[in-house]
This record gives sequence, structure tokens and C-alpha cells, in this order.
Amino acid sequence: MKSIIGRKMGMTQVFAEDGTMYAVTVIEVLPNVVTQVKTADKDGYSAVQVGYEDLRESRANKCEKGHFAKANVTPKKHLAELKGDELASYKVGDTIAVDLFKAGEIVDVIGVTKGRGFLGSIQRYGHKIGPKGHGSGYHRGVGSMAMNGRPNNRVIPGKKMAGHHGNSGSTILNLLVVKVDAEKNYILVKGSVPGPKKALVTIRSAVKVQLGEKQFVKDLVNLKADVNKLNEEVAPVAAEAKGE
Repeated sequence: MKSIIGRKMGMTQVFAEDGTMYAVTVIEVLPNVVTQVKTADKDGYSAVQVGYEDLRESRANKCEKGHFAKANVTPKKHLAELKGDELASYKVGDTIAVDLFKAGEIVDVIGVTKGRGFLGSIQRYGHKIGPKGHGSGYHRGVGSMAMNGRPNNRVIPGKKMAGHHGNSGSTILNLLVVKVDAEKNYILVKGSVPGPKKALVTIRSAVKVQLGEKQFVKDLVNLKADVNKLNEEVAPVAAEAKGE
């Protein structure tokens, strides 16, 4: 299994040459720099610690400066641990790039959902609203507190009530990688991923599909190349029209 850290930038749509449309999430994946290697002998488990996005040295405290100096890398804003057999070969100072994944692979995306604040049970769990008559006096209540005939003067744990909603860890399974651009450092993943724009996410190999399984991704339209080709074809005609 392999994994990498990225930043969700938003959603868009891309088209294949036959007109197929893919609704995709754009994930910016800057180089992940290995800052520490965890081993089973020393730490009890195997993983690599990576840093994401450069941090001004004046913004780092003394402990952080010492940690990054030991790895001989510049200070980083975010640190995360990645696990997987395919990451075992990386050493301190190495870079994990966006081309770790290829188009057609199946991945899981891990993030933190948008925080919704304090919500009632109607909006939080989709409960049915009460009678709408003016005299009912009960429109968006929490519902019955009955305890199946047990008079123990308490609410049974697990009762769906009003409370804080969102801002919790979430994993979306089995998403298709539509495109990987190593030059511009981004991945296009079919479908939506958890979190608001600019949120950090972790992309890993899918755990509920067979290792190495891929899906067919049709060839995408290269609009820039098509525009350049069109300009080359139109330029002689335009020049002839002007009498040049």
C-alpha cells in the first residue's frame, strides 16, 4: 500500500475525447519530504513521517528547527505519518512525488468533514418534521424519549439528539484516479472527497479492492493542444485575407 498527503482545491469537470464527462476533485500534491523514518525495532511500528509545504524559518520554534535540521530539510508547515510496504524504501530527505499514483488506479481519500456547528436532530439526522398545524406546538422537536417501558429515569445511550455535527474524520473508499500531472503537481480524482476547500487530505491505495486493480480511463481532451493546433491552421488563412 502507498499513500501521500495533498490539499483539496475544489471540484471541476473534464471531458474525454468521446464526450464522456468526469466530475473530479482537484487535489494539489506538492512533494512530500521524508523527515523521519519509524522502525519496528525502535518505535514499535513501521512508517515514514513526511513534511508538507515549506515554512519560514522564523515561524518555527527551537524544537522544530532541531527536528528538521537533523533530517537536513527545510522547516515544514504540516507533518504526517504514512504507512505502507511500498514506502519502506524511502529514507530521510527523500521526496515522495505526485507520480506515486497513476491514472486508472483505485484509491481511498481520508480527510476531515466540514464543521456544521450545533444542529437539531431534523437537520443532523434527517428526522421527519412534526405536524405543521399552528396549534400543534411541535414542529422540529427531538421526538419521543420513551425507554421501552423501563422507568429508570434516564435516556438510553445512543439516542439521536441535537448536537455538534461535522468536523470529524471521514474516509471515501474506491475513488478512481482520472489524471496525474507531475509537472503541475495535481491529481484528479473522480467524485467528491471530505473537507472544505484548502483542506489537507491523505490519498492511499484502496484497501477494499484487490491490490493493483485498475479501471479504464478514457483519453481526456487536451484543450491547450487543440487551441494551438487551431491557431496554426487559422494563421495562414488570416494572413492571406490581410494580403500579407
